[in-house]
Amino acid sequence: MSSDAANAERQAWPWADSLDALVAAPEYHRLLFENERVRVLDVRIPAGRLVPVHTHRWPSVLSVMSPGQFIRRDGDGKLLLDTRQGPPQPASPASVWSAPMPPHSVENVGDTEIRLISVELKDVSI
Repeated sequence: MSSDAANAERQAWPWADSLDALVAAPEYHRLLFENERVRVLDVRIPAGRLVPVHTHRWPSVLSVMSPGQFIRRDGDGKLLLDTRQGPPQPASPASVWSAPMPPHSVENVGDTEIRLISVELKDVSI
């Protein structure tokens, strides 16, 4: 990515780099691979744990290795999603699309670890 393109991307993304998942919540996000086009994260949220507020700058494909019940809140603590109130989750493994995510927290309210592999697509112009 050219420095002009990188600067344009930084200007388009309004949240601080300090909120990036690997910086703001490293206990739950582990880098598996990264280059100029993709970033792959291993995401693990133990039962009963609250992942602090963080962001995901790029759209991603999430491979759900072990699903669970969770609550997602926005950066101000407002409820966005409670999986206990929706349709049953698909059996794992499953893959889902996720748009970039502004500041949010995730609380595992189930009794099993939630595990995802997130393939973030940095260069979506391809």
